[in-house]
Amino acid sequence: MALAYLKELDANSRIALWKIEESAEQLVSYLQLDDAEKAKLESLAKGKRTLHWLATRVLLRYLLQTPEYINCPSDPNGKPYLPDFPYEISLTHSYDYAGVMLCSTGVCGIDLEIVKEKVLRIQHKFLKSEELAFIDPAHQVNQLYACWCAKEAVYKLQGNRGVSFLEDMLIEPFQYSAQGVMNVLLNKSGKQERFQVYYERFNEYMLGYVNV
Repeated sequence: MALAYLKELDANSRIALWKIEESAEQLVSYLQLDDAEKAKLESLAKGKRTLHWLATRVLLRYLLQTPEYINCPSDPNGKPYLPDFPYEISLTHSYDYAGVMLCSTGVCGIDLEIVKEKVLRIQHKFLKSEELAFIDPAHQVNQLYACWCAKEAVYKLQGNRGVSFLEDMLIEPFQYSAQGVMNVLLNKSGKQERFQVYYERFNEYMLGYVNV
């Protein structure tokens, strides 16, 4: 397993990506798992899903700089948290990579996606017509993935399963570049919030992240 990306966003938050090169058995050897986690591991479909779950935990160990057991449960909405450490966290994975975002103040969200043409088939499922109107044809696939990652990052930050990418989020117009920022509006329980979400192309992947 190799650290592929590490970025200190500010004094209170950082993100990291690891390229997964080990077997599941090798990853397990880096961890201490309790009975509940062992049961969770057994319930996962073998293959990438198992590797992703294990790799995010190994990456957490690297970022927290501890050889001790790390308790990382999920709340009723599926949002992971660290009851024994003073950090908010967000986890992501895609194909050969796992990612973690840590924040010591506020909440955060991160998403990593491999860039593929298939996003063209589902663009209307997560973007409104006014959002699709500002997509640059010259960068269509990349910009669509930047939008998806931004909405996914905000979704993870707010932690409520009932939020819809299409109905409850709106991205303000922005010009695509290989690295940039956009504003995402979230309408939740009659209240509107604006989040500044950063994105960047990482090899054949798109990365999006947000913290407040």
